[in-house]
Amino acid sequence: MVSRPNTKAKRDRRHYRLRFKIKGTPERPRLCVFRSEKHIYAQVIDDVAGKTLAAAGSNEKGFEGSGANKEGAREVGKLIAERALAKGIETVVFDRGGYVYHGRVQELADGAREGGLKF
Repeated sequence: MVSRPNTKAKRDRRHYRLRFKIKGTPERPRLCVFRSEKHIYAQVIDDVAGKTLAAAGSNEKGFEGSGANKEGAREVGKLIAERALAKGIETVVFDRGGYVYHGRVQELADGAREGGLKF
């Protein structure tokens, strides 16, 4: 019997390695992405204070579309950019969360850039 690789454990290891290089500061917080099968989520985090400054996800009430496709991911990116700009955050560090920068993760990043965030 062929055993299937544990993809969650591999992603966790990649994310752990990324976090050594990427730190969120009050001047430039971290834009963190989490992707599930049905939804996609984004948070703007200040790692020094340990606080989440803004958050958005495709499972919120009033969200039009699906988080399981690229269009929904782009909308979540625009939503997180809008909420971050409302709090006075213009520049962030992008944390892809151990995922490949492709597909929904890339669309979320592009949507955040369209919304006005710089990274």
